[in-house]
Amino acid sequence: MRSGNPVLKDKTFQRSSSPGATMSLGGTVAKTFFLFLFLLGSALYTWYQYSQGVNVSLMMIIGAIGGLTFALITIFIPKAAPVTAPIYAALEGFFIGGISSFAESNYPGVVIQAASLTFAVMGALLFLYATGVIKVTKNFRLMVISATLAIFIVYLVNFILNIFFQASVPYLHSSGPIGIGISLVIVAVAALNLVLDFDFIERGVGKGAPKHMEWYGAFGLMITLVWLYIEILRLLQKLRR
Repeated sequence: MRSGNPVLKDKTFQRSSSPGATMSLGGTVAKTFFLFLFLLGSALYTWYQYSQGVNVSLMMIIGAIGGLTFALITIFIPKAAPVTAPIYAALEGFFIGGISSFAESNYPGVVIQAASLTFAVMGALLFLYATGVIKVTKNFRLMVISATLAIFIVYLVNFILNIFFQASVPYLHSSGPIGIGISLVIVAVAALNLVLDFDFIERGVGKGAPKHMEWYGAFGLMITLVWLYIEILRLLQKLRR
């Protein structure tokens, strides 16, 4: 059993060989909050620079490429997560701050709506998971993982079309009923990945994973939250149009 998030795989959570140095739920929550502060700080800095008339495109590019680089390092070297995860969060903040600034300039108020909805969705799903209303079964996990993989393939195809043919997947960026429907489905899948992440982190704690996996678990959760925020922001922009 595994999470739909490619970062959180079952084999990453292995029982610690050193007594007392194990992953805890409270520690993972604290690390998640810490990473969020790093992301928020760099995002606000980028936002401020944009408001002062600075071209933040280069910051966004550095954030996107740098964030991907440190994400891959963290994925392949989980023990490095205490160092690489905060760097990833800070770099990702530059990218998030940039796209949020552009969105806000075109659709005033859309960023606070997207951020509020992201945290509302996370809180609601966490409550439903904690109270047992949503149960992570084998079929549920398979459904979310398959849908996530399908979305990844569509985005990859769209990226290739953009680069080589200056085209895009039909309706993916459309603000019509079909385009909005596609965005709603993607938002739903991203949200359900949070449930799998909650479940997987809980399993890691139960297995007595090494202490550094608190950072790794928080890192995986941040990836899903960033994805969810971006998709909600995109959906709201489509609705505004």
